Amino acid sequence: MRLRARSVRLLNGQVRPPSDKSISHRALIFGALATGKTEVTALLEAADVLNTAEAVRQLGANAEQIEPGRWLVTGAGGFRQPAETIDCGNSGTAARLLLGAVAGYKLSARFDGDQSLRKRPMNRVVAPLSQMGARFDGVENRLPLIVHGGQLKGITYRSPVSSAQIKSAVLLAGLRAEGETVLIEPERSRDHTERMLGVFGANIDTVEIEGSLCPRVRASELKAANVYVPADPSSAAFPVAAALITGKSEVRVQDVLINPLRLGLYETLLEMGAKLRFEERRDPIGEPIADIVVSGSELVGVTPPPKRAPSMIDEFPILSVIAAFADGETRITGAAELRVKESDRITLMVEGLRACSVEVEELSDGLIVRGRGRKSVRGGAQIRTMGDHRVAMSFLVMGLASKEPIVVDEADMIATSFPGFTDFMRSLGADIAPA
Repeated sequence: MRLRARSVRLLNGQVRPPSDKSISHRALIFGALATGKTEVTALLEAADVLNTAEAVRQLGANAEQIEPGRWLVTGAGGFRQPAETIDCGNSGTAARLLLGAVAGYKLSARFDGDQSLRKRPMNRVVAPLSQMGARFDGVENRLPLIVHGGQLKGITYRSPVSSAQIKSAVLLAGLRAEGETVLIEPERSRDHTERMLGVFGANIDTVEIEGSLCPRVRASELKAANVYVPADPSSAAFPVAAALITGKSEVRVQDVLINPLRLGLYETLLEMGAKLRFEERRDPIGEPIADIVVSGSELVGVTPPPKRAPSMIDEFPILSVIAAFADGETRITGAAELRVKESDRITLMVEGLRACSVEVEELSDGLIVRGRGRKSVRGGAQIRTMGDHRVAMSFLVMGLASKEPIVVDEADMIATSFPGFTDFMRSLGADIAPA
């Protein structure tokens, strides 16, 4: 289905975005590994997460919906041999975390995914898991892939890139490994796995290596724990961006996860001059939560430091859209990881921005957007999304403030992370409709 977004005068209202996808995946996986019953409240019921729910069922856990958003996961203290291929759909998080979790058990499991996921590199987790003793069958370490687990040994692994998926796969395997497992990365990636492992009773701490704190885990038996899933800051980025670039908008985005390692976009927006503040701060689950209040703003171009990239890797597409409405140059670097997401997001964003009359330069690890201020973007383009949900949502937000409507060539895949996106944005006054 194609969608079209038209310019609006302003957006107004208060909304709660979908729950955090990263925490939702982990809540299901950790609950399945644990002994006892884990109740998950406000689980994101998007396609990616539902695939993870089905995966843990195939591995021997019971995951059932009690009511919308409320799930009960009954684990048996470990995984068992699955009878069929585990289909991870479009989710790299599900595939990589489950490969790590399964590697600790004496079983063989075949993992697969959709055509997009089959193109994404799995060697980044296959390499450390192989060092620990797991074996893999597959072509070029891409899905479909069979993992043969059991009898792992702990390692100290220096990851070549900062990636919460790599870190999580290694730490989850470390729960079943002999000795201790330590993960070193260039810059700290999001730490939901470390936080949640502590909640589930894992033997996890940090060790200082070369001046950096690195997570360390030893063999552990997880115990069930209840989990509340706050709103996803990556999903919150879309109504926040729309409010910033459309007229005299004022929007309150409620119940958003504000983990410091997920706030790179919001730090950058404040540097650009965004009228944005955090209210109602609270910490009920070991993860900080707040409401984000944002108003239409006059923005200036900035150059965020490359080391900030891991804390906003999913938000680079929408940041590049916001930068088009800023005054001056925004240089986004340190984001080579974007080339191996659901699509090559750097190339797709450059292509789409140029089609909408934005001056942009492509870099190997990012892009440079030369914005000309609010009301400067022509739009009037049909955007090629290559099945990437974040690219589609980013250009629909752009269409709310461009001179001419913007059409995205497909939108069904938005449901993988943001079910009900169109109605959600319409509730604030957005003009988004089938094209």
